[in-house]
Amino acid sequence: MKQISILAAAVAIAVSVVSCSEGVKYSVSGVAPQEGAKVFVLDQLSSASIDSTVVKDGKFSMSGKTDKDALLAVSVDGADWQFPFFNDGKPVSIDVEAKTLSGSPLNNKLAECDQVTGKAYDEYNDFARALNMLPEAEVEAKMPEYRAIFQKLADAYNNVFEQNKDNVIPAAFLSMYYSINGDEALEEAFASGAAWTEHPYAKDLKSRIDESNAKMKAAEEAKQAIIGQQFIDLEEADVDGNMHKLSEYVGKGNWVLVDFWASWCGPCKAEMPNVTAAYAKYHKKGFEIVGLSFDRTKEPWVEAIKDWEMPWIHLSDLKYWNSIASDIYNVNSIPDNLLIDPEGKVVARGLRGSALEAKLAEIFG
Repeated sequence: MKQISILAAAVAIAVSVVSCSEGVKYSVSGVAPQEGAKVFVLDQLSSASIDSTVVKDGKFSMSGKTDKDALLAVSVDGADWQFPFFNDGKPVSIDVEAKTLSGSPLNNKLAECDQVTGKAYDEYNDFARALNMLPEAEVEAKMPEYRAIFQKLADAYNNVFEQNKDNVIPAAFLSMYYSINGDEALEEAFASGAAWTEHPYAKDLKSRIDESNAKMKAAEEAKQAIIGQQFIDLEEADVDGNMHKLSEYVGKGNWVLVDFWASWCGPCKAEMPNVTAAYAKYHKKGFEIVGLSFDRTKEPWVEAIKDWEMPWIHLSDLKYWNSIASDIYNVNSIPDNLLIDPEGKVVARGLRGSALEAKLAEIFG
């Protein structure tokens, strides 16, 4: 059994000898309480449905041919989980209500790993969801418990990789393993030469991760390219609807922080006390802030300005990620900011927390 939310993050499975052939028969049967519900066999590599049927008299069955050792999963409408298995030619039996899968020794072991990681993920997900509902003042006291539960999650997935070096089962858990451990661990895992590293699903996922990382690196380089350059002008409205150009405030003799934020952005709210403290300390010495909001509607924007106590210049075109600021300054995440010198040259970007205070202390003494 695999929760759909886990599958989206980690996805399905693999087998000890990996090869692509003319096709191997799969045979799936099961029992389910969802009478009349559609049942699908999904190919995890292509993300496509390759077979389907309906539950009749509490039962379903499907058979066909696909690549040997392909990573497949059974999905039932009305159930919030999926059942992954490797197509090793051995029949698979599923009990949807009991959330169990049985088949070959490989798929039985895969199902055991899926149960253990799924339980750890559910515990972590439930705790994280509850933590997000708490008042900010109560979160810190819960952090030791949060870290302990996260470590249990990490151990569950890491054990799958440690204990299955001679088979392809880890391929089914690669996405979540990467989410937990990061790029360096992923590279080391592939360099190990373990059996799962040659499975088509693992190789495809690694390729997509590498491509995504390359795009993010290029985006970050584009963002940083503005440093050392003259600021680019733009025009947006203030809270009263009056249009203003950035050049009205930038390049006029003050140091200016152009702050990209939004009322819906939790990290922006968490960062704002640092920004307001910097403004209070250095404003009279020649430090100004121009907030460029990525909000969609006026009311929450104006309300946040008041509630977060942000007594500086505020502009927005209320176009969310289609804001002109996003296009001109390559803003693809917030909070973000630019520090611009009195002549209008951008000298730093992404100054948060102590980094902002340190830079302003360097400038103003």
